[in-house]
Amino acid sequence: MEQEKPTEPLPSTVSSTHPAVRRRRWVGSLLTLLLLLALGGGAWYLIQRSKMPAPGPGGAPGAGRQGGPGGPGGPGGPGPRGGGGGASSTVGIATARQADIPVQLEALGTVTPLANVIVQPQVSGVLTAVLFQEGQMVKKGDVLATIDPQPFQNALGQATGARQRDEAQLAAARVTLQRYQTLLGQDSIARQEVDTQAALVKQLEGTVAIDRANENTAKLNLTWSRITAPASGRIGLRPVDAGNYISTGTTNGIATITQISPIDVQFAIPQDRVPEVQERLAQGAKLDATAFDRTRTRRLANGSFSTLDNLVDTATGTVKAKARFANADNALFPNQFVNLRLLLRTVSSAVVVPVTALRFGPNGDYVYVLNDDSTVSQRPVTRGESSVDNVAIMSGLKAGEQVVTEGGDRLKDGARVQTQVDRPAGAASAPAGGARGGRRHGGAGGAGGGAAGAKGEAPNPAPTAPAAPAADSQAPAAPATTPTAPAATAKLPTAEQRQRMLDSAKDDPEQLARRKRFLEALDRGDPAALERWQRMSEGRGGEGAQGRRAP
Repeated sequence: MEQEKPTEPLPSTVSSTHPAVRRRRWVGSLLTLLLLLALGGGAWYLIQRSKMPAPGPGGAPGAGRQGGPGGPGGPGGPGPRGGGGGASSTVGIATARQADIPVQLEALGTVTPLANVIVQPQVSGVLTAVLFQEGQMVKKGDVLATIDPQPFQNALGQATGARQRDEAQLAAARVTLQRYQTLLGQDSIARQEVDTQAALVKQLEGTVAIDRANENTAKLNLTWSRITAPASGRIGLRPVDAGNYISTGTTNGIATITQISPIDVQFAIPQDRVPEVQERLAQGAKLDATAFDRTRTRRLANGSFSTLDNLVDTATGTVKAKARFANADNALFPNQFVNLRLLLRTVSSAVVVPVTALRFGPNGDYVYVLNDDSTVSQRPVTRGESSVDNVAIMSGLKAGEQVVTEGGDRLKDGARVQTQVDRPAGAASAPAGGARGGRRHGGAGGAGGGAAGAKGEAPNPAPTAPAAPAADSQAPAAPATTPTAPAATAKLPTAEQRQRMLDSAKDDPEQLARRKRFLEALDRGDPAALERWQRMSEGRGGEGAQGRRAP
């Protein structure tokens, strides 16, 4: 038997493959490190780029030795660094003043008449005449229409005749009874006959009473054939004409009378404000009420608080109330929707600013105060009572200080601003001058302060239209063109657009006040407002607005 040779062990692969594995791991780690470095470098580049201010609209930073003179934003600085004047934001300002501010309650109300009466006929018959004009003012007792009276006159005659007949029978029965009583005293007649005659007299007395009632009913029906006004007020449209047969069951009657002087406005008071109202009423105070139209721009009537309901509506958390108005000029119309303003009290000698000046931040309310060096300071304040247009500042502000009312959304503490009256008249056409100055010295000057030089810092972009930058410092300067400012071509909003803007903000007094001021700025030709309106009209929005969102 042949002896098997022992199998030689295969060479181990661990020792041969281990260096390859380590090389692959090393290469993978290196690639990962390079990728992380690339990502970090890209992120650093983007961050640094975002921190760099953009060049002025007049052109890119120049490569020359000296920056050219700037536009209206400020002259270019001499030397190797380009001149730069930072752009200022245009804002609207108002002066804090000391005044009395009313504490008011705003509510949406419905005009409710004291009486709304449907004139119904009391008898049935043919309508022979209509004696009123549609929309006429009538007084209580005025004859409005007549029904054919002949049937009622005949009925009255019958009732009168029946009464007279029965009264004669009653008189004869009484005489007979008196005779029977005399004979009874002489014992010449039986008592039964006397009692029978006495009963007949009682029966005839009852018949006469019925006849008199029937006669009175006939007289009343004859009177009702003349239809009179049950109340004073304005009469409505006529639902029926003469010649028609009308009955007491007519649904719409012959007319509707609505009392409009005096008249009430029903509104709702939030349950949180009810104690304040009750306190003022307990003091005997007369709370003045003013009714405005739905846009809160036109005063309709003045009146006073009338009454308060006795329970809270659990669905709305409000209590119904009424205010009464004399309405002598008929300015209030029944079922009309109005904005009611109820004066609860007045805060005297308060520091007052427009509601658009007050802003709210993480630390509470604040305002931007204009300093003497044309910068603004963010100052925390404590707000007090407010009205539709103004708000009282309890602390943090003094009378006479100027606060920012428009354009504050893009400001921060220490920002430089210019007011609407300080804005240069040629700001829209200045880029050409700055560009020419930059080209003359080898740099492209930017609008509003000039472009930065090779080592200069680029100024903040000015809010003007961009001009074409210089292609080369040695090339001849291209003719400067004056761009047309967007505000110059902006069309003012139509009456329908104005009304829609105000209606959409009628439930927010502060926003409504801002929109009113925005429309006023448009009407007086404010460039910032016109530019913003054009952006809104083109669907680009502005200052945080989306699309056509109004301020």
